[in-house]
Amino acid sequence: MWVLVGLGNPGKRYSATRHNAGFMLVQRIAERHNVGLRKRSFSAKAAQVMLGSTPVLLVCPWTYMNRSGKAVKELIRRTGVKPECLLVAYDDLDLSLGKIRIRKAGGPGTHNGMISVVQEIDSTKFPRIRIGIGPLAPGADAADFVLADFQEGEKPILEDCLAKAEDAVELIVSDGIEIAMNRFNSKGDNAKKGNSG
Repeated sequence: MWVLVGLGNPGKRYSATRHNAGFMLVQRIAERHNVGLRKRSFSAKAAQVMLGSTPVLLVCPWTYMNRSGKAVKELIRRTGVKPECLLVAYDDLDLSLGKIRIRKAGGPGTHNGMISVVQEIDSTKFPRIRIGIGPLAPGADAADFVLADFQEGEKPILEDCLAKAEDAVELIVSDGIEIAMNRFNSKGDNAKKGNSG
């Protein structure tokens, strides 16, 4: 079994913000498979779907971004999922809007949700999909930017990006992380450097 964890903040206030791109991906997959995300005992909303012949547990931590790791730690304890089958999706200011980047492992960077996950599970050896929301305008405050809603002109680009990320999830599950990285990662995707937390 695979587990896809989308990072974000719960509640209507945050539902359309840039920081909730991870939630948006999970919700998109759930809707496509006609399942509802329901509150679970591990401080998250979750639902199980089949991607091809593989069961995938879709998870949105309900702990707020900075405490995402607490839900992920409890999830691992309850499901026994191995780190190599724990796929985390989250927004990244250092990638241009519309781009995604897949990695097998690595540090959390400055993203507060990822920092929490790495600290709580004491590992960086899990795959992730970074969803581009950048660049940050010169002089703009990163916290204000990520907690603002996507603008109307950004929404079509976001939808295309989420569709691409959904395809990437399916390929990771069916054919493996290396094949997905080769297909979806490309050079020149970095946005102007910002704070992705």
